[in-house]
Amino acid sequence: MRIRKLFKFENAHIVRNCSSDRCKFSIHGHSYQVELILEAYALDNGQMVYDFGLLKSSIKDMIDSFDHAITFWNKDDSEYIRACKNFSARWVSLPVSPSAEQFSRVIFFWARHILKQTQMQNGESLVKVYSVIVHETATGYAQCFEYDVDNEQMGKLHLTEFAFSDQVKAEWSDPKMYEKLLQGEKFVNPLVKAQVVNAKL
Repeated sequence: MRIRKLFKFENAHIVRNCSSDRCKFSIHGHSYQVELILEAYALDNGQMVYDFGLLKSSIKDMIDSFDHAITFWNKDDSEYIRACKNFSARWVSLPVSPSAEQFSRVIFFWARHILKQTQMQNGESLVKVYSVIVHETATGYAQCFEYDVDNEQMGKLHLTEFAFSDQVKAEWSDPKMYEKLLQGEKFVNPLVKAQVVNAKL
C-alpha cells in the first residue's frame, strides 16, 4: 500500500548548462510542490502505512530547508556562491545542479536516510520511499524512483556533500538533525500508549 504527503516551498536558483538562457544565466524562483510517496506491505498498530503526523518532523524540516532560500550547485562559480552566502541568510549547497529532477533525487535521498535511521514505535513495518514528485510549475514536474537516486550517471549523492546555512539549521526543530544523519544516529518516533477499543461488529 502507498500513501502520499504533499509539501510546499518557495526557492530561488540558477540551473547551469540547461537550454533556456533565462534559467542558466539568471536567478529565478519557483513555487514548488513535493509529493512524497511512501509504501509498506503491512500496516502499523493504527492500521496505517505511516502516520502522517510523523512526517511533520525531520523529513518536513529537511524539505523546508529549501523554503525562501537560494539553492546552488557546489561546483558553480565561486564568486556566485560567495554572493549567495553573503546576501542570503537561508541557503543550501547541493552536490548537483538544482533542477526539479535533482530536487526530487535529493529529497528522496534525504527521506530514505531518515526513515532508515528512525526507530519505529508503533508496529511500522519496512516503510520506504516509493517515489518523490517535484512540481516546479503548474504544468511540469520531475518524478524520482529509487534507481534514479542510486544512478551515479545522474550525479553521485553523499550525505557529506550537502551544506546548510546557519539560519536554515537554526529553524529546524532539532538544530543538530543533519549531524545525526551524518553520524548515523537514531531518530526516535514518539512512544504510543496502547489503547484498546471494543468495537461492535
